[in-house]
Amino acid sequence: MRDGPPTPERLIPEHLIHDIAAARPTTIADYMAWANTHYYATRDPLGAAGDFTTAPEISQMFGELIGVWIADLWSRAGAPPFRYVELGPGRGTLAADALRAASRFGCAPLGIHLVETSPTLRAAQSARLPEAAHHDEVDALPDDAPLVIVANEFFDALPIHQYVRTTAGWRERMVERQGGKLVPVAGTVSADEAVPPALHRRPEGTIVETAPVAAAIMQRCAFRLARQGGAMLAIDYGYAGPAAGDTLQAVRAHRFADAFTDPGEADLTAHVDFTALAGAARPAGLTVSPLATQGDWLRRLGIDARLKALVAAAPDRADELKGQRDRLVTADAMGDLFKLIAATAPGWPQPAGFADAEGASHE
Repeated sequence: MRDGPPTPERLIPEHLIHDIAAARPTTIADYMAWANTHYYATRDPLGAAGDFTTAPEISQMFGELIGVWIADLWSRAGAPPFRYVELGPGRGTLAADALRAASRFGCAPLGIHLVETSPTLRAAQSARLPEAAHHDEVDALPDDAPLVIVANEFFDALPIHQYVRTTAGWRERMVERQGGKLVPVAGTVSADEAVPPALHRRPEGTIVETAPVAAAIMQRCAFRLARQGGAMLAIDYGYAGPAAGDTLQAVRAHRFADAFTDPGEADLTAHVDFTALAGAARPAGLTVSPLATQGDWLRRLGIDARLKALVAAAPDRADELKGQRDRLVTADAMGDLFKLIAATAPGWPQPAGFADAEGASHE
């Protein structure tokens, strides 16, 4: 592979395939990072005309309830000045809905800060939120006030490493070209130390994933919150780890696709290990909430009451609105697969929507 960080002009699929074929196999993590950088830099992937639809695009109720959550937390924290931050904010739909809802309670941030690298999505966000400031990374965020950080379907698109159990022990999974196709293969270097001890004795063929980039970003956010105050809400599809299994997937035109065909032309994601995210936040001294499913969290925040109000205002849309609600909360849609954790700075109150925080930690 070429040295140096990927850039959009270097990331056309032909270049990616050529690099893998001409040099050496690359890790799943590098493959995913290069492919997704090209993918997000060259299109708006959201909506019916794109490849996938996120919760904020399904219904205004999703963003509005996040706004209620922010306003409630802010009020119980003493109504301090704060900055709204969103990681990977899509088209800006969630931020617009959340801030509109929060403003009804007198909750308005000092500024809106969007961490986004895609030029295409930055343009869409600026059209919806012209007052927002863009940043390439978390480290560039202002340090003059508490931060309320929202990360919805952000961590799932970050690169993962995969390890496979072979007859010779654990090996990192790589991508190489065979017969004109890209295929995953086991590497040749021992990777025993990279696999969580609880999973070491899994049978041959088992795949284990780690996400050090996600953990590093979570840790940066956590130390910012510890210094400045505030809270973070992470929402994604995932699980409580450690767990084994291959969760790497590609989505194109709202259908699953082969993750190793046409790199850079499909959205590559993996399930998020929320236990690992929580573990990355705790060293900063943050209190981490229990894990909640999206369905339970939205019900606790009052999605059914909000649905009732919307139906009363637009009776002709009753079926459409109920369908949106069901897609967000039912177990056979997004309700159980998508999960949330919140991390709060020392001195900030317990956030709403989570079960009794008896299991929360503040270490």
